[in-house]
Amino acid sequence: MRTEQEMFDLIIGIAKQDPRIHAVYMNGSRTNSNVPKDIFQDYDIIYVVSETKPFYEDETWIDHFSERLYMQMPEKSDVLRGEDCNLEDTYGWLIQFADGNRLDLHVSRVAYAKKDLLADTLCMILLDKQSVLPMIPPSTDENYHVQRPTLYEFLGVCNEFWWCLNNVAKGLWREEIPYVMDMVNACIRPQLVSLLSWKIGLDTNFSCSVGKSAKYMDRYLDQETYNRFLATYAPADLEQMWQATFIMCKLFDEVAKEVADRLGYRYNQAEADASYKHLEHVHQLPKDATHIY
Repeated sequence: MRTEQEMFDLIIGIAKQDPRIHAVYMNGSRTNSNVPKDIFQDYDIIYVVSETKPFYEDETWIDHFSERLYMQMPEKSDVLRGEDCNLEDTYGWLIQFADGNRLDLHVSRVAYAKKDLLADTLCMILLDKQSVLPMIPPSTDENYHVQRPTLYEFLGVCNEFWWCLNNVAKGLWREEIPYVMDMVNACIRPQLVSLLSWKIGLDTNFSCSVGKSAKYMDRYLDQETYNRFLATYAPADLEQMWQATFIMCKLFDEVAKEVADRLGYRYNQAEADASYKHLEHVHQLPKDATHIY
């Protein structure tokens, strides 16, 4: 597996040798000092160019990066599906190499790259042959820190959690496991993650990021709370799914009360209690029931 230095030498070397490439910058996890380095980190690289078309019309130039296992071209796929796609601004190749490295490579026009650099604080300029890029401050993940919720954001998350719980209840009663999994993971789990993120924000004075899909929550939550969160992930077994849902509800309710108190907001306890009692009622409902109540 090529080392990080070998990859950077290759990435910058190709840019230096190709007169069509004016500059190179990087974004993503490798620009974030708070992210631990490991062998699976991608190289998120943008080559700044005048025109993207020459690069995607003749793609043989990417062979210089070495042997590929497989590759994805998102913009090309969009075009083939008939979706709108501005290929003139940016075009990309997501490449898994045979040596284990992964490169997410894009070519972007100068104007597009400038906007991207100024909008994303997790960027680092690696090469600027013709001084086409603006000066940017050192890379920081501040834009990705947990943000203090407004009252209506807090109430909205709570309402979404407790309202969507009725779909989980009926799905479990019907024994529709795929539907329940979808409702839990697409609808109510994101609300719990938001709530736990706000708790972390309050604990850290809103000075940290919990990462994509909240993958860094274990750094900030106490072990008991994090273990309870993990217990909300159930296998495809009806009774275990019921129990995981009850755990999720109790965890949400406790953390919502804490967050509301610390923010000076009022939590709708009546809504939470009514939703939870309905869940318990449906759990006890006979399979041959002809009425819910």
